[in-house]
Amino acid sequence: MKIVIINGSARKGNTLTAINTFIKGAAEHNEIEMISPDKLHIAPCKGCKACQCHKGCVDQDDTNPTIDKIAAADMILFATPVYWWGMTAQLKLVIDKCYCRGLQLKGKKVGIIVTGGAPVDNVQYELIRKQFECMAGYLSWEVLFFKTYSANAKDELAGNVEAMEELDKLGQGVK
Repeated sequence: MKIVIINGSARKGNTLTAINTFIKGAAEHNEIEMISPDKLHIAPCKGCKACQCHKGCVDQDDTNPTIDKIAAADMILFATPVYWWGMTAQLKLVIDKCYCRGLQLKGKKVGIIVTGGAPVDNVQYELIRKQFECMAGYLSWEVLFFKTYSANAKDELAGNVEAMEELDKLGQGVK
């Protein structure tokens, strides 16, 4: 299976630890590519709707090559830390730009990993879950998992043996 991971974090902390642990489990049976929006030049969606008349976005930046990768994937893993009770702007920017090829994202398998400083029963995780549930319903996504992890310090998640085992097993289960 071809998996595209969209890393919503610009830092090398708990979200990247979660991603790398998932990759460790998934690498044997899957082709994996990670997209790091913070390293790309992607202009915000202008809502011009020109993409509805043409193939892809009219912006001459990294949008179309990025969306090509996402559309070609069998599975999309969205990974984000919590910023102000929601996903990061970097992740949301890529999701917004998917509008230009939304129909090509129908029926995808998806997974969501969210890391935040608050306990996992905090409302911030539910707000992010609801947003992804709306997208999944609209695009007929098969949500394989939605996992939340609480970790504050940079390397805190790496010390959570139970979380690391769970992420590795999630990766192993994707085939």
